[in-house]
Amino acid sequence: MSAVDVGALVRTRARCPEAIAEAAARRTRRPLVGESGRLMVVAADHPARGSLGVGKDPLAMADRADLLERLCVALARPGVDGVLATADILDDLLLLGALDGKVVMGSMNRGGLAGAAFELDDRFTGHRPEDLERLGFDAGKLLLRVDYEDPGSLTTLYATARAVDAMAARRLPVFVEPFLCRRTPDGVRNDLSAEAVTRSIAIASGLGGTSAYTWLKVPVTEDPDDMARVMETSTLPAVLLGGDIGTDPGDADHTFEKWRDALRLPTVYGLVAGRALLYPVDGDVAGAVDTAVGLL
Repeated sequence: MSAVDVGALVRTRARCPEAIAEAAARRTRRPLVGESGRLMVVAADHPARGSLGVGKDPLAMADRADLLERLCVALARPGVDGVLATADILDDLLLLGALDGKVVMGSMNRGGLAGAAFELDDRFTGHRPEDLERLGFDAGKLLLRVDYEDPGSLTTLYATARAVDAMAARRLPVFVEPFLCRRTPDGVRNDLSAEAVTRSIAIASGLGGTSAYTWLKVPVTEDPDDMARVMETSTLPAVLLGGDIGTDPGDADHTFEKWRDALRLPTVYGLVAGRALLYPVDGDVAGAVDTAVGLL
């Protein structure tokens, strides 16, 4: 991986902050879905929610230079369409010139901090629809976790619906990542059973005054054989989400196989994965990304 000159980035930010908007204005754009008809996006919006851990390292994503280097490697690989991240990371990537010809997806709600009492009152503290429009970005993404026993989920549901409306008014795609979840002594846990994922898809698909610009970002169910039935719940286009795939190389192989099977389904257009590709067990970012691209 080529070293990122953090000093140069900081000097530009301190002396010429307008360079970020100028880089955004110069950026070469492309359609959301290219000639392949597939979508491969690398995700890096975890840090803004205070979620920095990968495998056994609770602060793996805290080294910003290292994260940027990994992102630059991933974005340079053939078949990678773009990146999902918060403003601070996308600003760095703009200054590094890494986003030309790429899909740029802004992360919209990061207020539900990992482990916080208000985790499920997930306020929109990231990109606003007007920010994405102003910067010429290509899409937004929001997280929708619903706990039937937590009133904060209603606030998130309402804010999500209004965000869907605001994005549609600007003809900007918005990727909704829905989960049914519950609080446990170890924190909030997402329910990946077939029934729970089915219900979350049904809820997410009906938000807002139109679904014309809504995409789904969905997990693979606990039993991958259930995915065909689960994905019959909606006609919205969908991408699979990744996640932390453990500390054993065999875990990675199992995850890739689950993705491969689900990517055959008619509503599944691609993959949005982060830690599994940026922090693979063997350290080979390029190899992990190439394997994921090969699944498409």
